[in-house]
Amino acid sequence: QVQVVESGGGLVQAGGSLRLSCAASGRTFSYYAMGWFRQAPGKEREFVASITRNGGSAYSSESVKGRFAISRDNAKNTILLQMNSLKPEDTAVYYCAVQVLSPTKWDFWGQGTQVTVSS
Repeated sequence: QVQVVESGGGLVQAGGSLRLSCAASGRTFSYYAMGWFRQAPGKEREFVASITRNGGSAYSSESVKGRFAISRDNAKNTILLQMNSLKPEDTAVYYCAVQVLSPTKWDFWGQGTQVTVSS
C-alpha cells in the first residue's frame, strides 16, 4: 500500500503564490510518476501537472503553464508544486496522485488540500 499526503494549501490573494508539497510512502520504489490534479466546486477533476521519477520529465496543463512549476526529490519521494500568479479560477481542492502499477494509471491518491484565491 502507498500513502500519499499533501500539504501547503491555504488562502491567498490573486497574484500571490503558494507551494504545495506531496509525500508518498510505502511501496514507492517503483513508481513511474507523481502528479497533481484539482477539482473546483461543481466541476470535474482535472489534470494540473506531473513529473516522472526517471528523467524528471514534467508535464502541465495549458491553464497553468508559465505560472506553475513541478519538481521532485526522489530521495524523499516528494514532489512540489510552486504556484505563482494565482488567479481566482485556480481555487480548488488539489490532489496528489502516484503511478505505481502502470505508467498510464494513477493508482494512489491523497485526500487533497484546499487552495483558495481571493479576487
